[in-house]
Amino acid sequence: MTFRISPERFSRRFVADVKRAQKAMGEDSPPTIRLHDLRHTHATLLLAAGEPVKVVSERLGQHNPTITLTVYQHVHPGMGKEAADRFAALIAACRRAGADDNWDHGAPAA
Repeated sequence: MTFRISPERFSRRFVADVKRAQKAMGEDSPPTIRLHDLRHTHATLLLAAGEPVKVVSERLGQHNPTITLTVYQHVHPGMGKEAADRFAALIAACRRAGADDNWDHGAPAA
């Protein structure tokens, strides 16, 4: 048997739990956090760890990974450079492996 709780009830319970924890911690309590903030934290941490956008998008219940890319594009500002560095490393590895013979395949002769 699966137990399901309504999203509204879950959210109210979360708010109550946060308030109870803040009261118990007194001055040492962290700032108020919303349940939606945890959703963003979840997505941000997964993307920063290299989880594919499609997987994160599915976990968030989004039907289109483009939404995830748009909202979380700030997570990987250096992604383009990382991709270029990986590509350069692949080219260097191919050249070291002697793949130069096929490198200019289809290019006009100099």
